[in-house]
Amino acid sequence: MSHEAQASGPGRPSGRAADQIRSVSIEPGFAHHAEGSVLIRMGGTEVLCAASVEPRVPPFLRNQGLGWVTAEYGMLPRATHTRGSREAAKGKQSGRTQEIQRLIGRSLRAVVDRKALGEMTITLDCDVLNADGGTRCASITGAWVALNLALARLVRQRVIAAVPLIGQVAAISCGLVGTREAPVAVADLDYDEDSNAIADANFVLTQGGGIVEIQATAEQVPFDDAQFGDLMRLARLGTETLFAAQREAVAKALEASAA
Repeated sequence: MSHEAQASGPGRPSGRAADQIRSVSIEPGFAHHAEGSVLIRMGGTEVLCAASVEPRVPPFLRNQGLGWVTAEYGMLPRATHTRGSREAAKGKQSGRTQEIQRLIGRSLRAVVDRKALGEMTITLDCDVLNADGGTRCASITGAWVALNLALARLVRQRVIAAVPLIGQVAAISCGLVGTREAPVAVADLDYDEDSNAIADANFVLTQGGGIVEIQATAEQVPFDDAQFGDLMRLARLGTETLFAAQREAVAKALEASAA
């Protein structure tokens, strides 16, 4: 399945218009042994998201009747233009990796009824196979589908009564590109745009219009309220396309499991 936003506005080096996100596909069931999994592709960025279920919670949550959803994130050594060292070989995770996996976990917990989940842990492993910008956003968007499929499996196994999701969550990067004097707001930055952006932001939004998190940074010059409003508008348009892709992927997977 592939989704792409409508084009309008000024062009970009990639040929996309300002509000046009990259082609998106979400392939469910990519990791055969995981309770839920997808391979999400957003342009040249590809992330494998796998959900694993464990019948226990961290010590700080024991005997509280609450479940836990967490995430781990990593990039393959040649996911980028030059080889990066494996963090396992260094013996510790980078600050960037820790920040991203915490963001993914927070984003997913925002749409889970943890009481209805019960005392179990679901870990979302998000492994970047190819990186072309927006890896954390693709991870969040794909992880929601993998989580949904894992929960649906628990329902089929009669472990829980119903899927304890209270909404959809997806993420997209938007930024100001072009000249410092006349920057243009664009949606879904690829690597070339992100590395040269005047300002960039990651928006984590829910299908119901809620804001889970916004990470916005001026890379060259400060941006104003109007420019932030432009970025927010593009983020909402872009995530609507992502929400549709998520729903289609879930429906496809559930149909296959029922066959």
